[in-house]
Amino acid sequence: MSWLLLILSLPTENATVRMRAWRAIKALGAASLRDGVYLLPAHPDHLDKLEAIAHDVRESGGIAHVLATDGSEAQDFSALFDRSDDYEALHLAIAELRAMLLPESVMDVIKETRKLRKRLTRLSQIDFFPGAVRDRVDRALQELETDANRVLSPDEPLPASGIIHVLDPADYQSRLWATRRRPWVDRLASAWLIKQFIDPQAHFVWLNSPDDCPDNALGFDFDGATFTHVAEKVTFETLLASFDLRHVALQRIGELVHYLDVGGYQPPEASGVEYILMGLRETLNDDDQLLLAANQVFDSLYTAYNKGE
Repeated sequence: MSWLLLILSLPTENATVRMRAWRAIKALGAASLRDGVYLLPAHPDHLDKLEAIAHDVRESGGIAHVLATDGSEAQDFSALFDRSDDYEALHLAIAELRAMLLPESVMDVIKETRKLRKRLTRLSQIDFFPGAVRDRVDRALQELETDANRVLSPDEPLPASGIIHVLDPADYQSRLWATRRRPWVDRLASAWLIKQFIDPQAHFVWLNSPDDCPDNALGFDFDGATFTHVAEKVTFETLLASFDLRHVALQRIGELVHYLDVGGYQPPEASGVEYILMGLRETLNDDDQLLLAANQVFDSLYTAYNKGE
């Protein structure tokens, strides 16, 4: 394996440059061989970023070199990038947060879980030699995310197995659609999707229990519903697949809904959307009004994603 060495002699009189270089090196996840000598695997983007740091140091009166090496002495370098202690600290934080998971504290737990997800994402970005420990921490965090959402949203469906068949929207017009009351992100987004892209004349009924679903209603997002979680897909994603809705903007909303419902990859805007929906849910007790307000959020996301293509 090839490696890159960044060798620096920083100007002592310029604390700003010293701090800027140190922060950039730390953000890259570089290992320190000694004071002023830093190491990274020889990835193309690492070369560009180290050269940028070196250029900044030289422009400020310091000395900087970026060198490549793949000699015999480099065979032990990978051990310098062992992130096990960082992962164990994350695993401990997940366990401590799980112990706090109660109905009255679920919103705080979800907020802290989002912070842990960001920590794991940042750590994964500088974990150049990932192993089983990263997967173990990711599974533990996903389980906490799922359990927190189940506390927030009782009767959250378990994933069903099977194949998702493509359906004809013409067979699903002017229908009654039913889901659990006090909808959270997956149900809100699914109802928006149904109204906007599947059944414009749809009517919704909010159930106290899935057992209350009318015989003539199309259920969604509960166990046994017509449309629910299938394998790794949340209900919103199941609806996308069922009606062959492949628009990029809808797929991006699907990624966001997936994260907010069951965890996983975190889109950059997820936290902001989550806080808005939390506020709406706390403010509006009428589920029809809640859906109307949430529709504006998803309309805005769809428009923004379209412009961003």
